[in-house]
Amino acid sequence: MSLPSSLPSCVVDAPPATSFETQPSAHWALGNDVSILPRIFEHDISIAVMQRTLSPSLEHSIQAQCETERRWSFQWLGVPDDAMKRELRRSMPVQEQAGPLVDDVVLVTQAMAMLFDTDTLGVRLRLLDSAMCPRFHCDKLPVRLVTSYRGPGSEWLPESAVNRAGLGAPSPDKPETLRQPHAIERLATGDLALLKGDGWSGNEGRGLVHRSPAQQAGEVRLLLTIDPS
Repeated sequence: MSLPSSLPSCVVDAPPATSFETQPSAHWALGNDVSILPRIFEHDISIAVMQRTLSPSLEHSIQAQCETERRWSFQWLGVPDDAMKRELRRSMPVQEQAGPLVDDVVLVTQAMAMLFDTDTLGVRLRLLDSAMCPRFHCDKLPVRLVTSYRGPGSEWLPESAVNRAGLGAPSPDKPETLRQPHAIERLATGDLALLKGDGWSGNEGRGLVHRSPAQQAGEVRLLLTIDPS
């Protein structure tokens, strides 16, 4: 499946791929090119991450939308078309500086539509001042794209650090989900990550374990999630 060739143009001075990518037994794939994302279709891959550094113009646009007294959000279910683009711009508190952020969200959403061959996507862009899902958990859906435009990125666990008996609602008799506290990985701001869940066909009981990062007092997080349908 091909992806929009223009997607890497929003990357500036992207970091080199980390050593994780070269480990033959790893269930993750990391790289600084858009071609890393289709690796989520590989049976053993639970998370595929396109590492990127946001351009100055995009950073400026993001900053304008985050420096607001109100917490705002955008939701869309359907085709990533001109109607979505108009609604997305209207949702932003500083519309005159929204262009680069709107363009990036639309481009990423269109890439998801192409990658998963669907016209229906659930898109959410939210400005948050607290962690949404602070406990380690596993999504029941097939796959989700996650990226933090501002603030800390999502945290996830290598399978070797997970005790799946600890997942779900907390109770006194449950063990800790986290086996190795030092093994927690975190996405960088701007990274595009595909997280495979338990709802992926053939991946039942093997979805990526992850959580929302802790946020400091006064810290905001601009989070984009996209769910293909």
